[in-house]
Amino acid sequence: MHSVLKVNDDCSVSREAAFEALRRAKKAAEPASRAKSSFVATLSHQLRTPLSAIIGCAEIIAREVFGPLENERYRACATDIHRSSLHLLQIVNEVLELSKAEAGKLELDETIFDLGETIRVVHRLLGARFCAAGLTVALDLPADLPLLRGDERKTRQVLLNLVVNAVTFTPRGGHIAIAARFDPAEGLVMTISDSGIGIAPDDLDRVLEPFEQVPSACNRLQPGSGLGLPLVKAIIERHGGALGLTSDLGSGTRASVTFPPQRAVFDHPVRDHLLPLLL
Repeated sequence: MHSVLKVNDDCSVSREAAFEALRRAKKAAEPASRAKSSFVATLSHQLRTPLSAIIGCAEIIAREVFGPLENERYRACATDIHRSSLHLLQIVNEVLELSKAEAGKLELDETIFDLGETIRVVHRLLGARFCAAGLTVALDLPADLPLLRGDERKTRQVLLNLVVNAVTFTPRGGHIAIAARFDPAEGLVMTISDSGIGIAPDDLDRVLEPFEQVPSACNRLQPGSGLGLPLVKAIIERHGGALGLTSDLGSGTRASVTFPPQRAVFDHPVRDHLLPLLL
């Protein structure tokens, strides 16, 4: 009996010691985490100001606002500067958003909006890119799709990131499908499927980690930051939803974004106004 009590006491002491060690480690790590988040936020803000100036000046030069350029190559250089600066600004913004998410400070500007129309807007925005990539794109949006209560800008960012990924990793002649549906148990589900090069099942978790990329011929030609999918995941989880990825090498990828059922809105003036236009 005494030996049993002693074993139990020893186990209790061991657990308490382990919990205390974890508590101390967590407390020690918190200042470093706050310092990292503060540094990233400050650096991102400092970078955005000069980048905005570079983008504006490059656009002025490319459009020849103050007069014609004597050499055509100058205009091409200005266009390259403009595009590269926009890409760099996107990376800076993604780093800042991810930093906020890690610190638990990713805020949502919630409104009630038409998810179907947001998908159509992204489809129109990327129309030229679809043509240049030689891809066909299909939309599947039911007329009775409910409205969504959430952050419209961030939802558009989610969709843009996922569709641009699909374009990047789908060879010419391929196909992309964008669909949305409502399920009472699951919620509002948005899916982006492609017929691209796919991802090995063992690498699916890896591509959801910041700055991680799976080597392929496509991302050697069009390198990315490795921030798109982690940011999508952070935004959707902040909405209380989930990001799902299914893929196999050579058979394409399917990304599904699920917003919880309570974010669906069926009875709202916006929907009553839009429904006749959609039917």
